[in-house]
Amino acid sequence: MRLSRIIMALTVGLAVVTVPTAAGAAQPQPPAPGVTDTPQPPPYVPQPTLTVNRPTINLGETVVLTGRGFGPNETVDIVVTVTPIAAPAANQAPARRSDGTTVAMAPVAHQAAAPLSFTARTDGNGTFTRTYKPSVTGLLTFTATGRESGRVASTQLRVLDRPQPPPLPVTGDSLGTPMKVGGGLVGAGAVLLLLTFAWRRRQRFMGSH
Repeated sequence: MRLSRIIMALTVGLAVVTVPTAAGAAQPQPPAPGVTDTPQPPPYVPQPTLTVNRPTINLGETVVLTGRGFGPNETVDIVVTVTPIAAPAANQAPARRSDGTTVAMAPVAHQAAAPLSFTARTDGNGTFTRTYKPSVTGLLTFTATGRESGRVASTQLRVLDRPQPPPLPVTGDSLGTPMKVGGGLVGAGAVLLLLTFAWRRRQRFMGSH
């Protein structure tokens, strides 16, 4: 009996010692100094941008497109979308005569059509520049898309018609003045010719007497 009591006492003692040890092992341990388990945010990647050096130009002028924030050393596809601007073309304004009638002016010939899609190549920093000379008027939207990075940026450009000098009035007086002067000169010459013939005839008549 004494032996069994001793064995039972030892068993209970071991159980009491083991339970706190297991509970302590199950608890999370504090991190070591200088070590953190907080997940780090991904590195910041700037949004791509596309700009033009001038927001408004006249037809025939050139702009510079600048793209930033694209992938390094990648090809960028640029697409141009044209939206017409509701405004009368300056080169189609008629000239007006003094009597109220008008004369249609011939339109100015435009340059060769500029491409509506082209490419650019970025440098190691993801930057590119391209020049563009529009051949149509309107609101142009440029959309640039990186082939490898998939980054997209856009910008707009307003293209106006070429400035035209004010049309000179085509008046009836301005057309008739040269004709009047020419007719007067012809009439004066005819009078002088008749006077010359009369003077010669008179001289011959007086010489015969």
